[in-house]
Amino acid sequence: MYEEQSLMRTKRKAPAERRAYAFLVDFILVWLISSLVTNVFAEFLIFVLLWLVLRVIVVDKNHGQSLGRWAFDLKVIDAELNRRPSLLNLAKREGIISIVSFLAMIGLKINFRNFLSLLLFLTPIIVDGFTALTDEDYNQAFHDRISNTIIIQTRRGYSLDLRIKKWIKEAQRTWQKNRKKVK
Repeated sequence: MYEEQSLMRTKRKAPAERRAYAFLVDFILVWLISSLVTNVFAEFLIFVLLWLVLRVIVVDKNHGQSLGRWAFDLKVIDAELNRRPSLLNLAKREGIISIVSFLAMIGLKINFRNFLSLLLFLTPIIVDGFTALTDEDYNQAFHDRISNTIIIQTRRGYSLDLRIKKWIKEAQRTWQKNRKKVK
């Protein structure tokens, strides 16, 4: 047990904001495609199917990374074995978060016309995310704890957030140079 804990501590925990950004990339991609269907039941099936393809099959084939996790240099690993989780654990993990994400999608579609309904549909995803924020050791959300997985930083990815920050700084410098030339 002690060896497992020290092994997990040597891995770099994923910062909460990077986890959120990676989740949002995957969520928005699946939401956009599944929103093309008008029937709620069909939309649910397509959402869950796409979610499982993106976050189970792609993750299994892509060294623990979905598209969002790749964009932000993160990957999911089995907390005990320190390697890519089994398909069963991935399916368990993503089955839970797919349903929670679909409820969030419904809540966001309701928008702010009915704030109480919005809050009701967003509560599961808020609680799930809050559990990750309150876990000081491994940042495990509820779905991570059920499937015994953790999200860690990796060097394999695109570093989208860092690139965007760099592009913004370059744009600001260019804008300031052009502003000085005009004066």
